[in-house]
Amino acid sequence: MTTTQTSATAIDFLFLSEPDMIAAGVKDVAQCVDVMEETLVLLAQGDYKMAGLNSNSHGAMITFPENPEFEGMPKDGPDRRFMAMPAYLGGRFRNTGVKWYGSNAENKASGLPRSIHTFVLNDTVTGAPKAIMSANLLSAYRTGAVPGVGVKHLAVADATTLAVVGPGVMAKTITEAVLSQRPGITTIKVKGRSDRGIQAFASWALEKFPQVDVIAVASEEEAAADADIIIAATTTDAAGSSAFPYFKKEWLKPGALLLLPAAARFDDSYLLDDARLVVDYMGLYDAWAEEYGPQAYQLLGIPGTHWHDLASSGQLDPAKISQIGDICSGKLPGRTNDEEIILYSVGGMPVEDVAWATQVYENALEKGIGTSLNLWEKPDLA
Repeated sequence: MTTTQTSATAIDFLFLSEPDMIAAGVKDVAQCVDVMEETLVLLAQGDYKMAGLNSNSHGAMITFPENPEFEGMPKDGPDRRFMAMPAYLGGRFRNTGVKWYGSNAENKASGLPRSIHTFVLNDTVTGAPKAIMSANLLSAYRTGAVPGVGVKHLAVADATTLAVVGPGVMAKTITEAVLSQRPGITTIKVKGRSDRGIQAFASWALEKFPQVDVIAVASEEEAAADADIIIAATTTDAAGSSAFPYFKKEWLKPGALLLLPAAARFDDSYLLDDARLVVDYMGLYDAWAEEYGPQAYQLLGIPGTHWHDLASSGQLDPAKISQIGDICSGKLPGRTNDEEIILYSVGGMPVEDVAWATQVYENALEKGIGTSLNLWEKPDLA
């Protein structure tokens, strides 16, 4: 489908529902990994803009008070917020867009996702919308694909065992990305907070990947044993880092890759001495340090925020932290041997949404998917 302009001032845009997004390939995780690889290289090169004076902010968030003084104002609760995440990405993309979502953990009781996402893709020159799209799957798959880029470049080639600590929605798309890059995985070990969560993940994994064995384990140590790739996808805990999933160096198999998009904790002595540390993009951690200060790690849980603190305090040489984009482009080496243990911290950035939205939009145009809508033929105010 191509949109047709009926006049020089007319603006049409493409509306893509969730079924449209699926038909356009939003769940094609292997393609998404390739697109995220392009994105991370562009980030490392600086061909992007995000929010904030430093152009690295995750976005702008609205939260609510514990005891609102105004009638009708929501009160604070688990994951109760609104967030706008704008970005521009260069390279072949050259689009600007914003992901907008509201989040409330109580949604699950009525069968809705915790967060409900929409995405607006804009022409960077005029600002006109190119597409408005359902974005829950867009967000979920780009979230899984960024760790997948790490698997592509940093996991041992003959990986057979995957461990999942925190078997929620995020772990599912990351698992899909892992298997897209290392199809030799035959065993998935799962450690969760509840039997229900473990069983739900196991049922999903066995249906999606009937060739694998799924084994429930009771601890991080048991999960890490013999695992070639470990996903740590547990959300933060109000108790702070003392309650984060803990991984002791001695538990980790030589050659293991740890994918760290959520809360995880390691001994500082290991981080400072011989851990191989990789992040998605250092600018994001700079922004979080400015926005959250010394509480970034406690509030967000993402290990790279703690590495940033260690580097800022002079305890860790900043040169020990590599960016995955520099590894993808060949500027820095990837895995150097099959014994090296690598920790890969992932924070998630709106440029990734812009990239995947652009690709899915282009897929939709090529396949004639979606509904063309008219913003105006001629603006009433110009």
